[in-house]
Amino acid sequence: MPLARPAGHLPEAAWTSGFREMTEPWKGAVGCLGVAVFFAMTIGIISWQALEQPPEEWEGGRFCYAWEEDAELHLSLEPPPAPATECYSVQWTPLRPDVVLKDCFSMANVSWYGGPSMGAQRWPLNGADSPVQPLVTGDLGTNPTGYGPLLERLFLGSTGVTVTVAPDVPLLLSLERERQFCLVSPAGPAAQPLRYRLCLSPDVAAAARHTGSRLAGPARALPDTALLGSPIWRYHGPAGSAAKIKRGLRALARRLKRHGLQEGVLALGERGTAILAAADHIVPERRKRQDSAQGWDPSAIAPLQLAITLSPYASIASPLFLRSLQDGDTESRWLSLPPQHGGCSVPLLSTWKGRLCARLNVTSEAALGWYLARARRLRQLLGAVYVAVEGAEGNSFLQRAVPPPAELDGDRYTGALAAALATLGNATIISAGASSSHLPLFVQMSPRRADWSHAGLKGLVPSVLHYSLLGYSFFIPDAVGGSLDGDSPGDPELYVRWLQIVTFLPVMAFGTPPWLCCDAWVLNLTRQCIQRHRDLVVPLIRKYSEEWLSSGSPIFRPPWWLSPSDPTAFTIEDEFLIGDEVLVAPITEKGQRWRDIYLPGAGQVWSDARTARAFHGGTVLRNYSAGLAEVPFFVRTS
Repeated sequence: MPLARPAGHLPEAAWTSGFREMTEPWKGAVGCLGVAVFFAMTIGIISWQALEQPPEEWEGGRFCYAWEEDAELHLSLEPPPAPATECYSVQWTPLRPDVVLKDCFSMANVSWYGGPSMGAQRWPLNGADSPVQPLVTGDLGTNPTGYGPLLERLFLGSTGVTVTVAPDVPLLLSLERERQFCLVSPAGPAAQPLRYRLCLSPDVAAAARHTGSRLAGPARALPDTALLGSPIWRYHGPAGSAAKIKRGLRALARRLKRHGLQEGVLALGERGTAILAAADHIVPERRKRQDSAQGWDPSAIAPLQLAITLSPYASIASPLFLRSLQDGDTESRWLSLPPQHGGCSVPLLSTWKGRLCARLNVTSEAALGWYLARARRLRQLLGAVYVAVEGAEGNSFLQRAVPPPAELDGDRYTGALAAALATLGNATIISAGASSSHLPLFVQMSPRRADWSHAGLKGLVPSVLHYSLLGYSFFIPDAVGGSLDGDSPGDPELYVRWLQIVTFLPVMAFGTPPWLCCDAWVLNLTRQCIQRHRDLVVPLIRKYSEEWLSSGSPIFRPPWWLSPSDPTAFTIEDEFLIGDEVLVAPITEKGQRWRDIYLPGAGQVWSDARTARAFHGGTVLRNYSAGLAEVPFFVRTS
């Protein structure tokens, strides 16, 4: 039987049935929408309400209640995943095909975390707005108002409540700023049940710990930690031909060496990779006639290493796709629409980087085998150490308003592709994540705008906290300064503040080298930041990666991790912890040279890494100095 808890004032519970809005007061029964709303506002109401039911309605840890002729609620008490934690299985079943269930969770006095990534990331989610749409990963470049490339069906409340929806449940989500978020069953000819798991822990940190262990499961593996200390320099030079790309890569390598930045990775984009590897598709007779000096020699950029970029897309005008047409492999190699009226299936075409493309069929073992063999061949041909795969996000069927097959429902495409890419080894980078945080992959964050908004610099720390909370602690942030056009292109101050944040993240990535954007002092600062990253941050990440492996606890943590009962910590979006021992409090406002800093952990002592001044945890430092060349960070000393 559930634990008894006192309940306060019983609010009204509203829920939507078709186009009809219904409101009923609580009358000793568990209502539809009100379960979630009131559970978020007054923890324990489900337990209390269930205990108030007659014994014949609550037996064997189960409770059932039917609301008129619209929907039926089933509650099941589940085995506790951790001490002092209660969990319930909640299922709403429509009793008519026209019933659409909408279950909303209040944001009143509760901060919520988790769910989908977004272009203008917020921490907590209370500040986000999003219309009702399928809860699946998406490409923010083509749909800026949609959900981003990383999500988990987990919502964590500051009161210690968690809501988890299984991957096989058809689900829409809406976010209403500072009001509520809603889980919605999709409309259709058949009634769709709404099912989720609801747990209550003593506090938000305890809830995060037990959900972290559940998200990734028991078997986790680390990506190649050698990348942690290797800055990534993205190649944006001439790309009109293989010869130009080779000269451009050699020139960038020479420039980096001249500035004392000779260790790291040169990252070649998808187009450059395709051009440089074009010889791989030349027939043998023509290849023999090629000048051997035209081949790519990776030693030309040593000690820098090369990363190449692929995607699961093929332009319909590309040799890859045309060859599959000739060989009759289109149906097995690419996603296809089901045949109509006994006809043949045709490829499901999508738009990728402005081109009409077919997309790899991840449900076909033959197609996956072909794709992985090609990736290995290109990696060997070009002498690449790392392989990055873009375009792993999104459901191509839903984008075309076509019902997906069961094996590709929701984000199963992303999950299947991630599992396949993990077989390439742990030096693989993927652009998306969904139920794949346990795999030995680095995840590339979405491009950010070159400005100070939440779509730019201000959204970077919320994204760090979001990714890490959901289990993806090994991510690669966008390039310093942002890679999308914004309001502050070429702003040296923006570049410096961005650089100061990524110094404390797993990998430092650059699109514009410091000598092209800023004065000489920024180049010197870049060297210092890279050195600090190697000497301080990388050892910390390696240390806490062991904790991630054993328990799933995030490496990058919000302040409430150490102050789970302090409401001040729940809404801080511009600070983060590395493990339990380093607190980073960067500047994210243009022109600011001071800021307030919250030090978590009452009874603990923090030391300013620059001045060695000691401060007590559980306090706020007002107007703390942070000059342009400085980033406040503190080391816990006790």
